[in-house]
Amino acid sequence: MPRILLPLVVAALLAACSRSSSEAPTPGPPAGAASVLQMADPQAVPQLLKGFHGVEQGSWRWTEKQFSVALQPPAPGKPATLQLKLSLPDVLIQRLQSITLSATVNGVALPSETYTESGAHVYTQSVPAQALTGASVRVDFSVDKALGPDDSDRRELGVVVSSVGLE
Repeated sequence: MPRILLPLVVAALLAACSRSSSEAPTPGPPAGAASVLQMADPQAVPQLLKGFHGVEQGSWRWTEKQFSVALQPPAPGKPATLQLKLSLPDVLIQRLQSITLSATVNGVALPSETYTESGAHVYTQSVPAQALTGASVRVDFSVDKALGPDDSDRRELGVVVSSVGLE
């Protein structure tokens, strides 16, 4: 009996290894990735790498405390401007008092910005050319505080985003 089981176990392990490597694609944007993402655009979804909730009111998404996108540089090797269009609902500022947003582009840290008023804001920062190498760049955002899950909403809520892009 054990001699019969050994080949079956080996075959099952080999099949599992080949399946897992083929089922785990390298993360990143599809060919023809966009430089600017509108949160309501279904074609933007593959470029939303982590930390985004579903589209709400047909135009925006809540984020988590940390969120990331992949963007195509508008002109490889040249500096660009990163713009994140966000909103801070009244309840966020009432409960947290302020929110500090930080970003990195391909690991290069950009200046952070602190918001103390609710409403629409635009986080705008220059991105040096050395951060814009490759067919796409990873932009990681984080906020210092977020609303935690509670009885009214089971999600972590960072900021409301309508668009993000490199221009």
